Amino acid sequence: MIRYRDATIEDAALIAALFEEGFVETFGHLYTPQDLRAFLDRLSPEGFRGELEDEAYQFRLAFDGETAAGFCKLGPLTLPVSPERPALELRQLYLLKPWYGSGIAAVLMDWAIGEARRRGTEELYLTVYADNFRAKAFYRRYGFDYVKPYAFMVGSHADEDEIWRASLL
Repeated sequence: MIRYRDATIEDAALIAALFEEGFVETFGHLYTPQDLRAFLDRLSPEGFRGELEDEAYQFRLAFDGETAAGFCKLGPLTLPVSPERPALELRQLYLLKPWYGSGIAAVLMDWAIGEARRRGTEELYLTVYADNFRAKAFYRRYGFDYVKPYAFMVGSHADEDEIWRASLL
């Protein structure tokens, strides 16, 4: 049975592990070991703990029984855009491959949009890897549209990402 809950400070190591596993299984083949390690080292349990302690961030975890399957994180807008209305960033939505197609990603996205609206957000931004067609199709279903290209750094490697935006009005 799939269950969901808000993350607590005690979940920092779990979130870091979920992020690393999800990122590596999806994108790890794109990078040199050095670039990948430099990137992952920045997203440590300590870094996630700091965000979990900060009220500007919100996390939601998904579990299949006792096994963590994925997570979602909302946070302040840091992307190089000029929003017209109050905005947040969907900073991460990661689901491990065994749960692709299970509906968990949709539940996490519904949570993110609902939380953003509850916080008075009218625009939600995210970045997506340019060649991640599966994710782009998913985001389109939620009203996200392309805004502009974005260089996402993984170590010294610049990925071709895209900034996308959805109106929550």
